Amino acid sequence: MVITSGVYDCTELDGFVVFNQAGELAGLITYTLRGQECEITSLNSVEEGKGIGTALIQAVEDAARAHGCSVLKLTTTNDNLKALGFYQKRGFVLSRLLPDAVTRARALKPEIPLIGYAGIPIRDEIELVKHLGDSRETEAVGTK
Repeated sequence: MVITSGVYDCTELDGFVVFNQAGELAGLITYTLRGQECEITSLNSVEEGKGIGTALIQAVEDAARAHGCSVLKLTTTNDNLKALGFYQKRGFVLSRLLPDAVTRARALKPEIPLIGYAGIPIRDEIELVKHLGDSRETEAVGTK
């Protein structure tokens, strides 16, 4: 995995997995801890719409709090509109635009596709953050 914060081998990172009733992998999340900051480096849900991604994010959020982290962050690409919506519904806010970050990442990982979801060229990274314990984010994901 190549993102602005570094180059990662996700098999060497902390994370959580979810298996379905058949014992097959249904979801996986990996993360890194740096001081008071926790970064989600990957999130994959094989079975969408079943709450797996949400549960995995909550597990990382709990781990981050246990480590004394005050910020949970992640990065996605400009084409991943579904992910941008998913994360914002779970209390993350847009934090930083990293123009041409994916273009630069291709120097290290040339197999990164040029075109992504819905035919959108993949060029930029978008960082999202969630301030742990901040009531603004809690209200954003709470039910009414």
